[in-house]
Amino acid sequence: MIRSELTAQLAAVCPKAPPGAQTYVNDITGYIQWGVLAIFGAGVLVAIGAVAAGRMFGMPHASKVGIISAVVVFFAAIAYMVVPAMIDGVTGSGCV
Repeated sequence: MIRSELTAQLAAVCPKAPPGAQTYVNDITGYIQWGVLAIFGAGVLVAIGAVAAGRMFGMPHASKVGIISAVVVFFAAIAYMVVPAMIDGVTGSGCV
């Protein structure tokens, strides 16, 4: 009985940001998302450059690193799309 009452009390908790903080949170989140997109673009350019330089100068290790880098950027881009949805799913409407 005590456990179910405690669970009911905890379920009634609705965490939320302090008044006026949401605009700053949105700004910071937007800056981070644009920064991550820029890093993805730089990562793709570096990966393509490593593959091209490895082929042109006969450095197979550079080509391998470039291919691995492109794959890592691809998986990071997938995580970039999935993680915000996961966070939104966890926080939801703000109520537990």
